[in-house]
Amino acid sequence: MPATGDGRAPGAADLWGALDGTLTDRARIRPAATEQSAGPATATPPIPHPRSVTAGAPSRGASSAVPSAAPLKLLVIEDDASDAQLLKDAVADSGAQIEIHWARGLEQASELLATGPSGGRRGRQRAAGFSCVLLDLAAPADLPHPSDASDGLEGLHELLRRAPHTAVVVLTDAAGAELGAAAVAAGAQDFLIKHETDGPLLARALRYAVERKRADESQRRLVEAELRGQENARLQRHLLPTPLLDGAGLSFTRRYRPGRRRALLGGDFYDAVRTDDGTVHVVIGDVCGHGPDEAALGVALRIAWRTLVFAGLTGEALLTTLQHVLEHERRSDEIFATLCMLVIEPNDATGELGSLGAVEHAQLYLAGHPAPLLLGTDHKPVTLPSDPAGPALGLLPCDDGLAVWPSHPLELRPGWRLLLYTDGLIEGRVGAGSRRLGQDGLADLVGDHQAAGLTRGRLIDSAIAEVEELNGGALTDDVAVLLLERNPVQLILG
Repeated sequence: MPATGDGRAPGAADLWGALDGTLTDRARIRPAATEQSAGPATATPPIPHPRSVTAGAPSRGASSAVPSAAPLKLLVIEDDASDAQLLKDAVADSGAQIEIHWARGLEQASELLATGPSGGRRGRQRAAGFSCVLLDLAAPADLPHPSDASDGLEGLHELLRRAPHTAVVVLTDAAGAELGAAAVAAGAQDFLIKHETDGPLLARALRYAVERKRADESQRRLVEAELRGQENARLQRHLLPTPLLDGAGLSFTRRYRPGRRRALLGGDFYDAVRTDDGTVHVVIGDVCGHGPDEAALGVALRIAWRTLVFAGLTGEALLTTLQHVLEHERRSDEIFATLCMLVIEPNDATGELGSLGAVEHAQLYLAGHPAPLLLGTDHKPVTLPSDPAGPALGLLPCDDGLAVWPSHPLELRPGWRLLLYTDGLIEGRVGAGSRRLGQDGLADLVGDHQAAGLTRGRLIDSAIAEVEELNGGALTDDVAVLLLERNPVQLILG
């Protein structure tokens, strides 16, 4: 029973008889159905492979709308010239368009696989671009350092190492069917048995091997892309901050949505920490742009902000130093960042929590950023004053005194809640026109959801959902939202 790697039966003809002639190193094989010097009949041209169609000129007798098939470029590794000639004749009789190149061993084959003939610009060599390699396992391995433990596949192992992205079909004798199966398990796409293989079967096996290799390469790239995506997701997730508010007695709810698809991190950033003296520092910011460079810069600014806070800086001194960080880290002078910073003072000198019913004092700093919303229980949300605001970080030099960020004092009444956000939440459109939601629109929207009894995470989620509904779809800008509330038991919600 004739055998191949997937059990296909050969044709009736046996083309492995003794043929005269030798094969040149670079012989182009024409289809069997070629023009003859005598006789009017012509053979039917082969059906072109769908992935091998080129925009070349139509063949004789064919419609001009049907393009010709590109030949499969085959490298035969065979130390016997007569066997190589038999392969050439078998391919010619099959009618397939296959361009055969012959190498006597692996060393010569490696040179052909690595480079093609020169002719590129500036004398550079271009890739040979072989579609498939046909390797005779009975040929000497031709290895510079042969292994002592021989399994009959030394040549295949070396070929796969040198040409990992090229399809490989191996040839064995009738007694080597098990060796052929082992070759497929080792990485070859198929195996054929000598003297049981005719031209059509050889051509079909080569085409199938090329398609199998192409599918394997696509699957490999897909797996690599998925692994890279998982690694990027883990990296981005760890770059999001964990607020440090132990002992602050505050509830901290945050939502973060990057504008980029398939991303977990955008140019927006936020953080909240409590220092040893009991002061609570909160920041939310937005780097202009939406790409990975902006996301990296946002992470750098957040880490720098936390470091500066724990180093004892606050207020305008902190913002001035943070602008210097931005100026050194940004890729161009046009990059800037807006920022809102809130500093909540402790109720007494010891830094301990005072009476929960006492008025608290805070300092608000704005650097080109929207002012927070103050949510009350007996009134609709109120936008905090933004008059004493400074420019966005990176817009004006701070060495000559042009960039200053004055503070605005706040009195936070018992039961206070503050909503901090980036401009992605208020720049969505309202309906089909060009009108934006704006800060007043956001205040009315949040007030309606608050009146419906929604709090904390449900309040933020429902507000974002309505903003997207008004926009007619998902928001394209990054969105970060923080809800900070006085709470007798510290609660941090995701």
